[in-house]
Amino acid sequence: MSRLEAISQYENALKQGKKYYDSCVSKGEDPYLLVLDDYVNISDVGSKNIGLVEIPVERIVGTRTDGRKMAFAGNFMPLMDVRTEFGEKWLNLCEAHLNEGITDPIICYEYLGNFYVQEGNKRVSVLKSYGAAEITGNVTRLIPPLSDDPKIQQYYEFMNFYKLSKSYLPTFSEPGGFTKLQAKLGLAPDQEWPDDVRKSFRTNFTRISDAYSQLNSEKLSLTAGDVFLAYLNVHPFEELKNQTEDEIQSCMKELWPDIRLLAQGQPISVSTEPEEKGKPILRFILGSPDLHAAFIYNYDPQTSPWEAAHLQGQKYLEEKLGSAVRISSYQCDDNPDEIMETAVKDGANIIFATTPTLLGACRKIAGKYRNIAVFDCTLSMPYAGVRSYYGRIYEGKFIAGAIAGAMASEDRIGYIASSPTMGATAAINAYALGACLTNPRAKIKLKWSCLTGDPVNEFREEGINVISNRSTGSLSSEMSWEASTFQIESDGSYQPLVIPRWNWGVYYEKTVQTLLNSGVDALRDSRNAINDWWGISTGLVNVELDPKLPDGMKMLAHYLTDGIVTGLIDPFICPIRDQQGNVISDGTRIFTAEELMQMDWLCENVEGSIPAWEDLTPQSRNLIRLLGIYRETIPPESE
Repeated sequence: MSRLEAISQYENALKQGKKYYDSCVSKGEDPYLLVLDDYVNISDVGSKNIGLVEIPVERIVGTRTDGRKMAFAGNFMPLMDVRTEFGEKWLNLCEAHLNEGITDPIICYEYLGNFYVQEGNKRVSVLKSYGAAEITGNVTRLIPPLSDDPKIQQYYEFMNFYKLSKSYLPTFSEPGGFTKLQAKLGLAPDQEWPDDVRKSFRTNFTRISDAYSQLNSEKLSLTAGDVFLAYLNVHPFEELKNQTEDEIQSCMKELWPDIRLLAQGQPISVSTEPEEKGKPILRFILGSPDLHAAFIYNYDPQTSPWEAAHLQGQKYLEEKLGSAVRISSYQCDDNPDEIMETAVKDGANIIFATTPTLLGACRKIAGKYRNIAVFDCTLSMPYAGVRSYYGRIYEGKFIAGAIAGAMASEDRIGYIASSPTMGATAAINAYALGACLTNPRAKIKLKWSCLTGDPVNEFREEGINVISNRSTGSLSSEMSWEASTFQIESDGSYQPLVIPRWNWGVYYEKTVQTLLNSGVDALRDSRNAINDWWGISTGLVNVELDPKLPDGMKMLAHYLTDGIVTGLIDPFICPIRDQQGNVISDGTRIFTAEELMQMDWLCENVEGSIPAWEDLTPQSRNLIRLLGIYRETIPPESE
């Protein structure tokens, strides 16, 4: 009986082989197996026997030499008649598989992550015809010399990963994937995988890979490894392990807009002005939509200046549109997912999350409820369905820098930055360029509040008497030195000069007004990542001057503000050199929004540097992981 089954199996495999062959020929492609000798001269590269390996079948792509090349199609299915010697040997192997199973490992070479069979081509063919996921092989790895080729560098990254994991399952489209995976599994960079982690990873990676294959009707070019990481960004590994197949399918569908964006290179559309969608007249014809805006606070506004600014924005919205929209607020500490679910159950169809750390919960709620507009106060985030919003505070810092340059008694000005997040470096550089506008000799001494130390006292000891402090105020806060560029008076007191302000209420009012005019779907885009990044011209950012400031300084601030509003002044359209003396701009370059958000260099008149990850205080690291300008290179969370 097994002989008849083997013949039937061969006939089916032969059909698959001929179909593959014909398809390749029609497209002008090579229909046969790849041959390793065509790609590399073994004597020119290093080699290492790594022993028995469970090889993913899809990674077995060819044969060592061209001796058996034409007996197989490129998918390892046979091309020769069953009545040939080749066919007879294939049938014998097939019967062995049906009776006791094929146990002898194949012998093969691995080069750049793919496998080429030295002995056992027919074993691969038989097992592959039965849908085997992995095949045991005795593997010799060929190691190319290290070079600047990104493909080679990524392969060296894989080899380091393999020492720890002993897994060939994941592949990634971009460098850094293996390091990220190690972190997502909760392992230190140099930690070998325990057996339970290796087993659990194999099971759950396969589940994600299967779900991706079933849903990928668009034929996205992402690898299963890319998708696995994207999935873990929202559903951590411990959560994934407890999910059913149906839950994984459902979660994958919710994440699909972000997966699609990832395949497109994660393009972000930046909106620098409010979108004018819909006309108020439509409300009178169609009636106003029933809107319920929920504000989600991660910290107590009574103790967090950042949250206090957003609470002031919520109150502003209530004053402006409170009669047309229901407004509620929620505070969460460790349970943002539950709080947002509660808000939805309470009827919210607009969610404003006020901190970047709420992004994960926002992504989940946006994927689950497609009829809710979700906004998160963060910057440079490539996720569809969650619209991010932030302010171009660098415009206010430019004006403050110009005043500081004119008011400083010496040429050195202190600047205290909070942390190296997206947009922070643009603010530092804009401040430095503003200072040069009024004092070409001005030097900006840079310190960071995310490092240990007391920057204000350190500046005092250095004799610096004009300092930009770390905070940025809200409209509700008083004019204080803690949130402004201030001057140290002769008696040692602190006198505020100018403070850049957030007015989040402007964003909330204009956003909700658009939704009132056009409905909840007006600003929700399930296919694109949209970041709102508004500046002085919208009213989201402005500067407040101390009443005691000299009249000339007040006039200067008004001129610069008007110039930015009208578009006649751009802080970065001027000659610029970095700290190494490299010409960044000859005075005509116009920086894109992405270049400003992700700026990772400092102007030549800035003294100081961007702090390294290992120097940051522990309490600042969570934000940097999410929003840091070097977030892709941060070590694993287990450190």
